[in-house]
Amino acid sequence: MTVPRTICLGFLALILVGTGLLTLPISLQSGQWGDVLTALFTSTSAVCVTGLVVVDTGTYFSGFGQFCVLLLIQLGGLGYMTATTILLLLLGRRFGLRDKVALQQTLDIEELSGAVQLVKSIVALTLLIELMGAIAMFSVFSQTYSTGRSLWLALFHSVSAFNNAGFGLFPDSLISYATSVPINLIITALIILGGIGYQVMMEVFFWGRDRLKGKPNRTCFSLNFKVATSTTLALLLLGFVGFLGAEFRNPNTLGQLDAPAKFLVSWFMSVTPRTAGFNTIDYGRMTTTGLFITIALMFVGASPGSTGGGIKTTTMRILFECTRAVLRGKEEVLCYRRQIPNTLLIKAIGVVFGSVMTVILATVLITLADPSIEFTLVLFEAVSAFATVGLSTGITASVSALSKVVLIITMYVGRVGVLMLMLALLGDPKPSSINYPQENLLVG
Repeated sequence: MTVPRTICLGFLALILVGTGLLTLPISLQSGQWGDVLTALFTSTSAVCVTGLVVVDTGTYFSGFGQFCVLLLIQLGGLGYMTATTILLLLLGRRFGLRDKVALQQTLDIEELSGAVQLVKSIVALTLLIELMGAIAMFSVFSQTYSTGRSLWLALFHSVSAFNNAGFGLFPDSLISYATSVPINLIITALIILGGIGYQVMMEVFFWGRDRLKGKPNRTCFSLNFKVATSTTLALLLLGFVGFLGAEFRNPNTLGQLDAPAKFLVSWFMSVTPRTAGFNTIDYGRMTTTGLFITIALMFVGASPGSTGGGIKTTTMRILFECTRAVLRGKEEVLCYRRQIPNTLLIKAIGVVFGSVMTVILATVLITLADPSIEFTLVLFEAVSAFATVGLSTGITASVSALSKVVLIITMYVGRVGVLMLMLALLGDPKPSSINYPQENLLVG
């Protein structure tokens, strides 16, 4: 039982427990036993913080069922090892070396020391941000709904947004709030904070603390911070401009809105592919250009150590800097005057290659099972599932049972990670002391 196997089996166990809970009569509005495949799909989507659904969460599930979905989102967003660590601490059990190694791989941190303290900070920061988001949205929902209903809507959507899950309790996601400035700004802020990564937020906290205390040796931002923030900002701006240009005259999306509303919706459309899954327009009526822009943004996803999926912003940045080094005739890859180790280059290439192959395989299987669905829509759905985004053009509920199983597996692979899953299946690599001779071959 290696560390990767522990993590992968932990997510699988959580999915199965969630499936069992969501099939209970108490979890459904009808009061009858639920469909196993529907429960499995919903549980996988919640644990993998994806947001793809085959039923309307707000009307299909009861209050207890919605609470189970919310709990699965929270546990899935924190990660299996993070949730397990909190449980061990609450039970007063000793935190061993093996647990620390598993936590190190889950959080993608370099050192074992301070891992437990980092988990405590992550949980505290998560609850604080989610509470602030719920309080901010309560004032908007209370204008339409009762106090109790408004509290539940605010809490559910705040947790779902920060964990980049995309689950909502409205049948049309957030389309009815497309022009609501408070909801758009609150949801996008939660999505960005959840997708930027805990390490980035902790560095900002320590930097602000040092400035307030007037320390002469202030916190220096790491390379991970610089790459994650700059790449995220660039993708948000490019997405905003791209969507505004692609959908500006589309009467089914932005065409009928006034100028301020077009900017607001375009901003939301640029943020939500960070693997959040909320939508304020009907993606099934977007232009082909807009769909492909969304696919590209979804595939990149969020940053490492966050609640989001995708190949991650740092992976894309490493490959970008690698390409720039080749074009400049350089033999080393530099980023912010720091050299990127070859091990990271190999890992980035492995992540992208494995991700592309997973998306291709999922797309092929779905097209075989549902040949009548347009290819672009199938590709959109496959990327959305793998990157744990949750955006859909509306075909999720209508695909065959086989396609739903494919999407379930794709969501699971995207959440645990391609490399992590391969390590779990093949076992830890064995070190080799053999050095083989080098030989050139034609490339490009």
